[in-house]
Amino acid sequence: MSQHPRFAKSALIFPALLFTLSLPVAAQTPEFHPSPDSVLKRMPFSEAVRVGNMLYLSGQIGSLPGTLTLAPGGIGPETRQTFQNIAAILERHGASLKDVVKCTVFLADIGEWGAFNSVYREVFAAPYPARSALGGVELVFGAREEVECMAVVPSPPE
Repeated sequence: MSQHPRFAKSALIFPALLFTLSLPVAAQTPEFHPSPDSVLKRMPFSEAVRVGNMLYLSGQIGSLPGTLTLAPGGIGPETRQTFQNIAAILERHGASLKDVVKCTVFLADIGEWGAFNSVYREVFAAPYPARSALGGVELVFGAREEVECMAVVPSPPE
């Protein structure tokens, strides 16, 4: 049975709103972190935004650091580079790939799903982060895939 579109959205927003309202005010203040990369810092987005102990990463593609050039060789090498880029961002903000709780995957060609999953399984082990995927979308700079992640940043030792 399908839901009315207005109610489908509220079913997603309401739990997030309740969670947000339960946070202390200081934990709700977003911290915007631009990329230190000279090429990426000119782009109109933050590489990450931290709210409380949650870190939200902008979508990453398999571009070689300091450039907008994709790792050569297709979906496999691009995906490996994407996760190297994600790991570097997480590290800069006190987290690691082990702290990732959700990924959203965009594939230019859903037919490359298997090749993407091969690399994904090299990066993550069970229990896997929650994940959504979309296929058949045109991506920036001709990328084969793009991945955005959310991670829980561990509390610093006291």
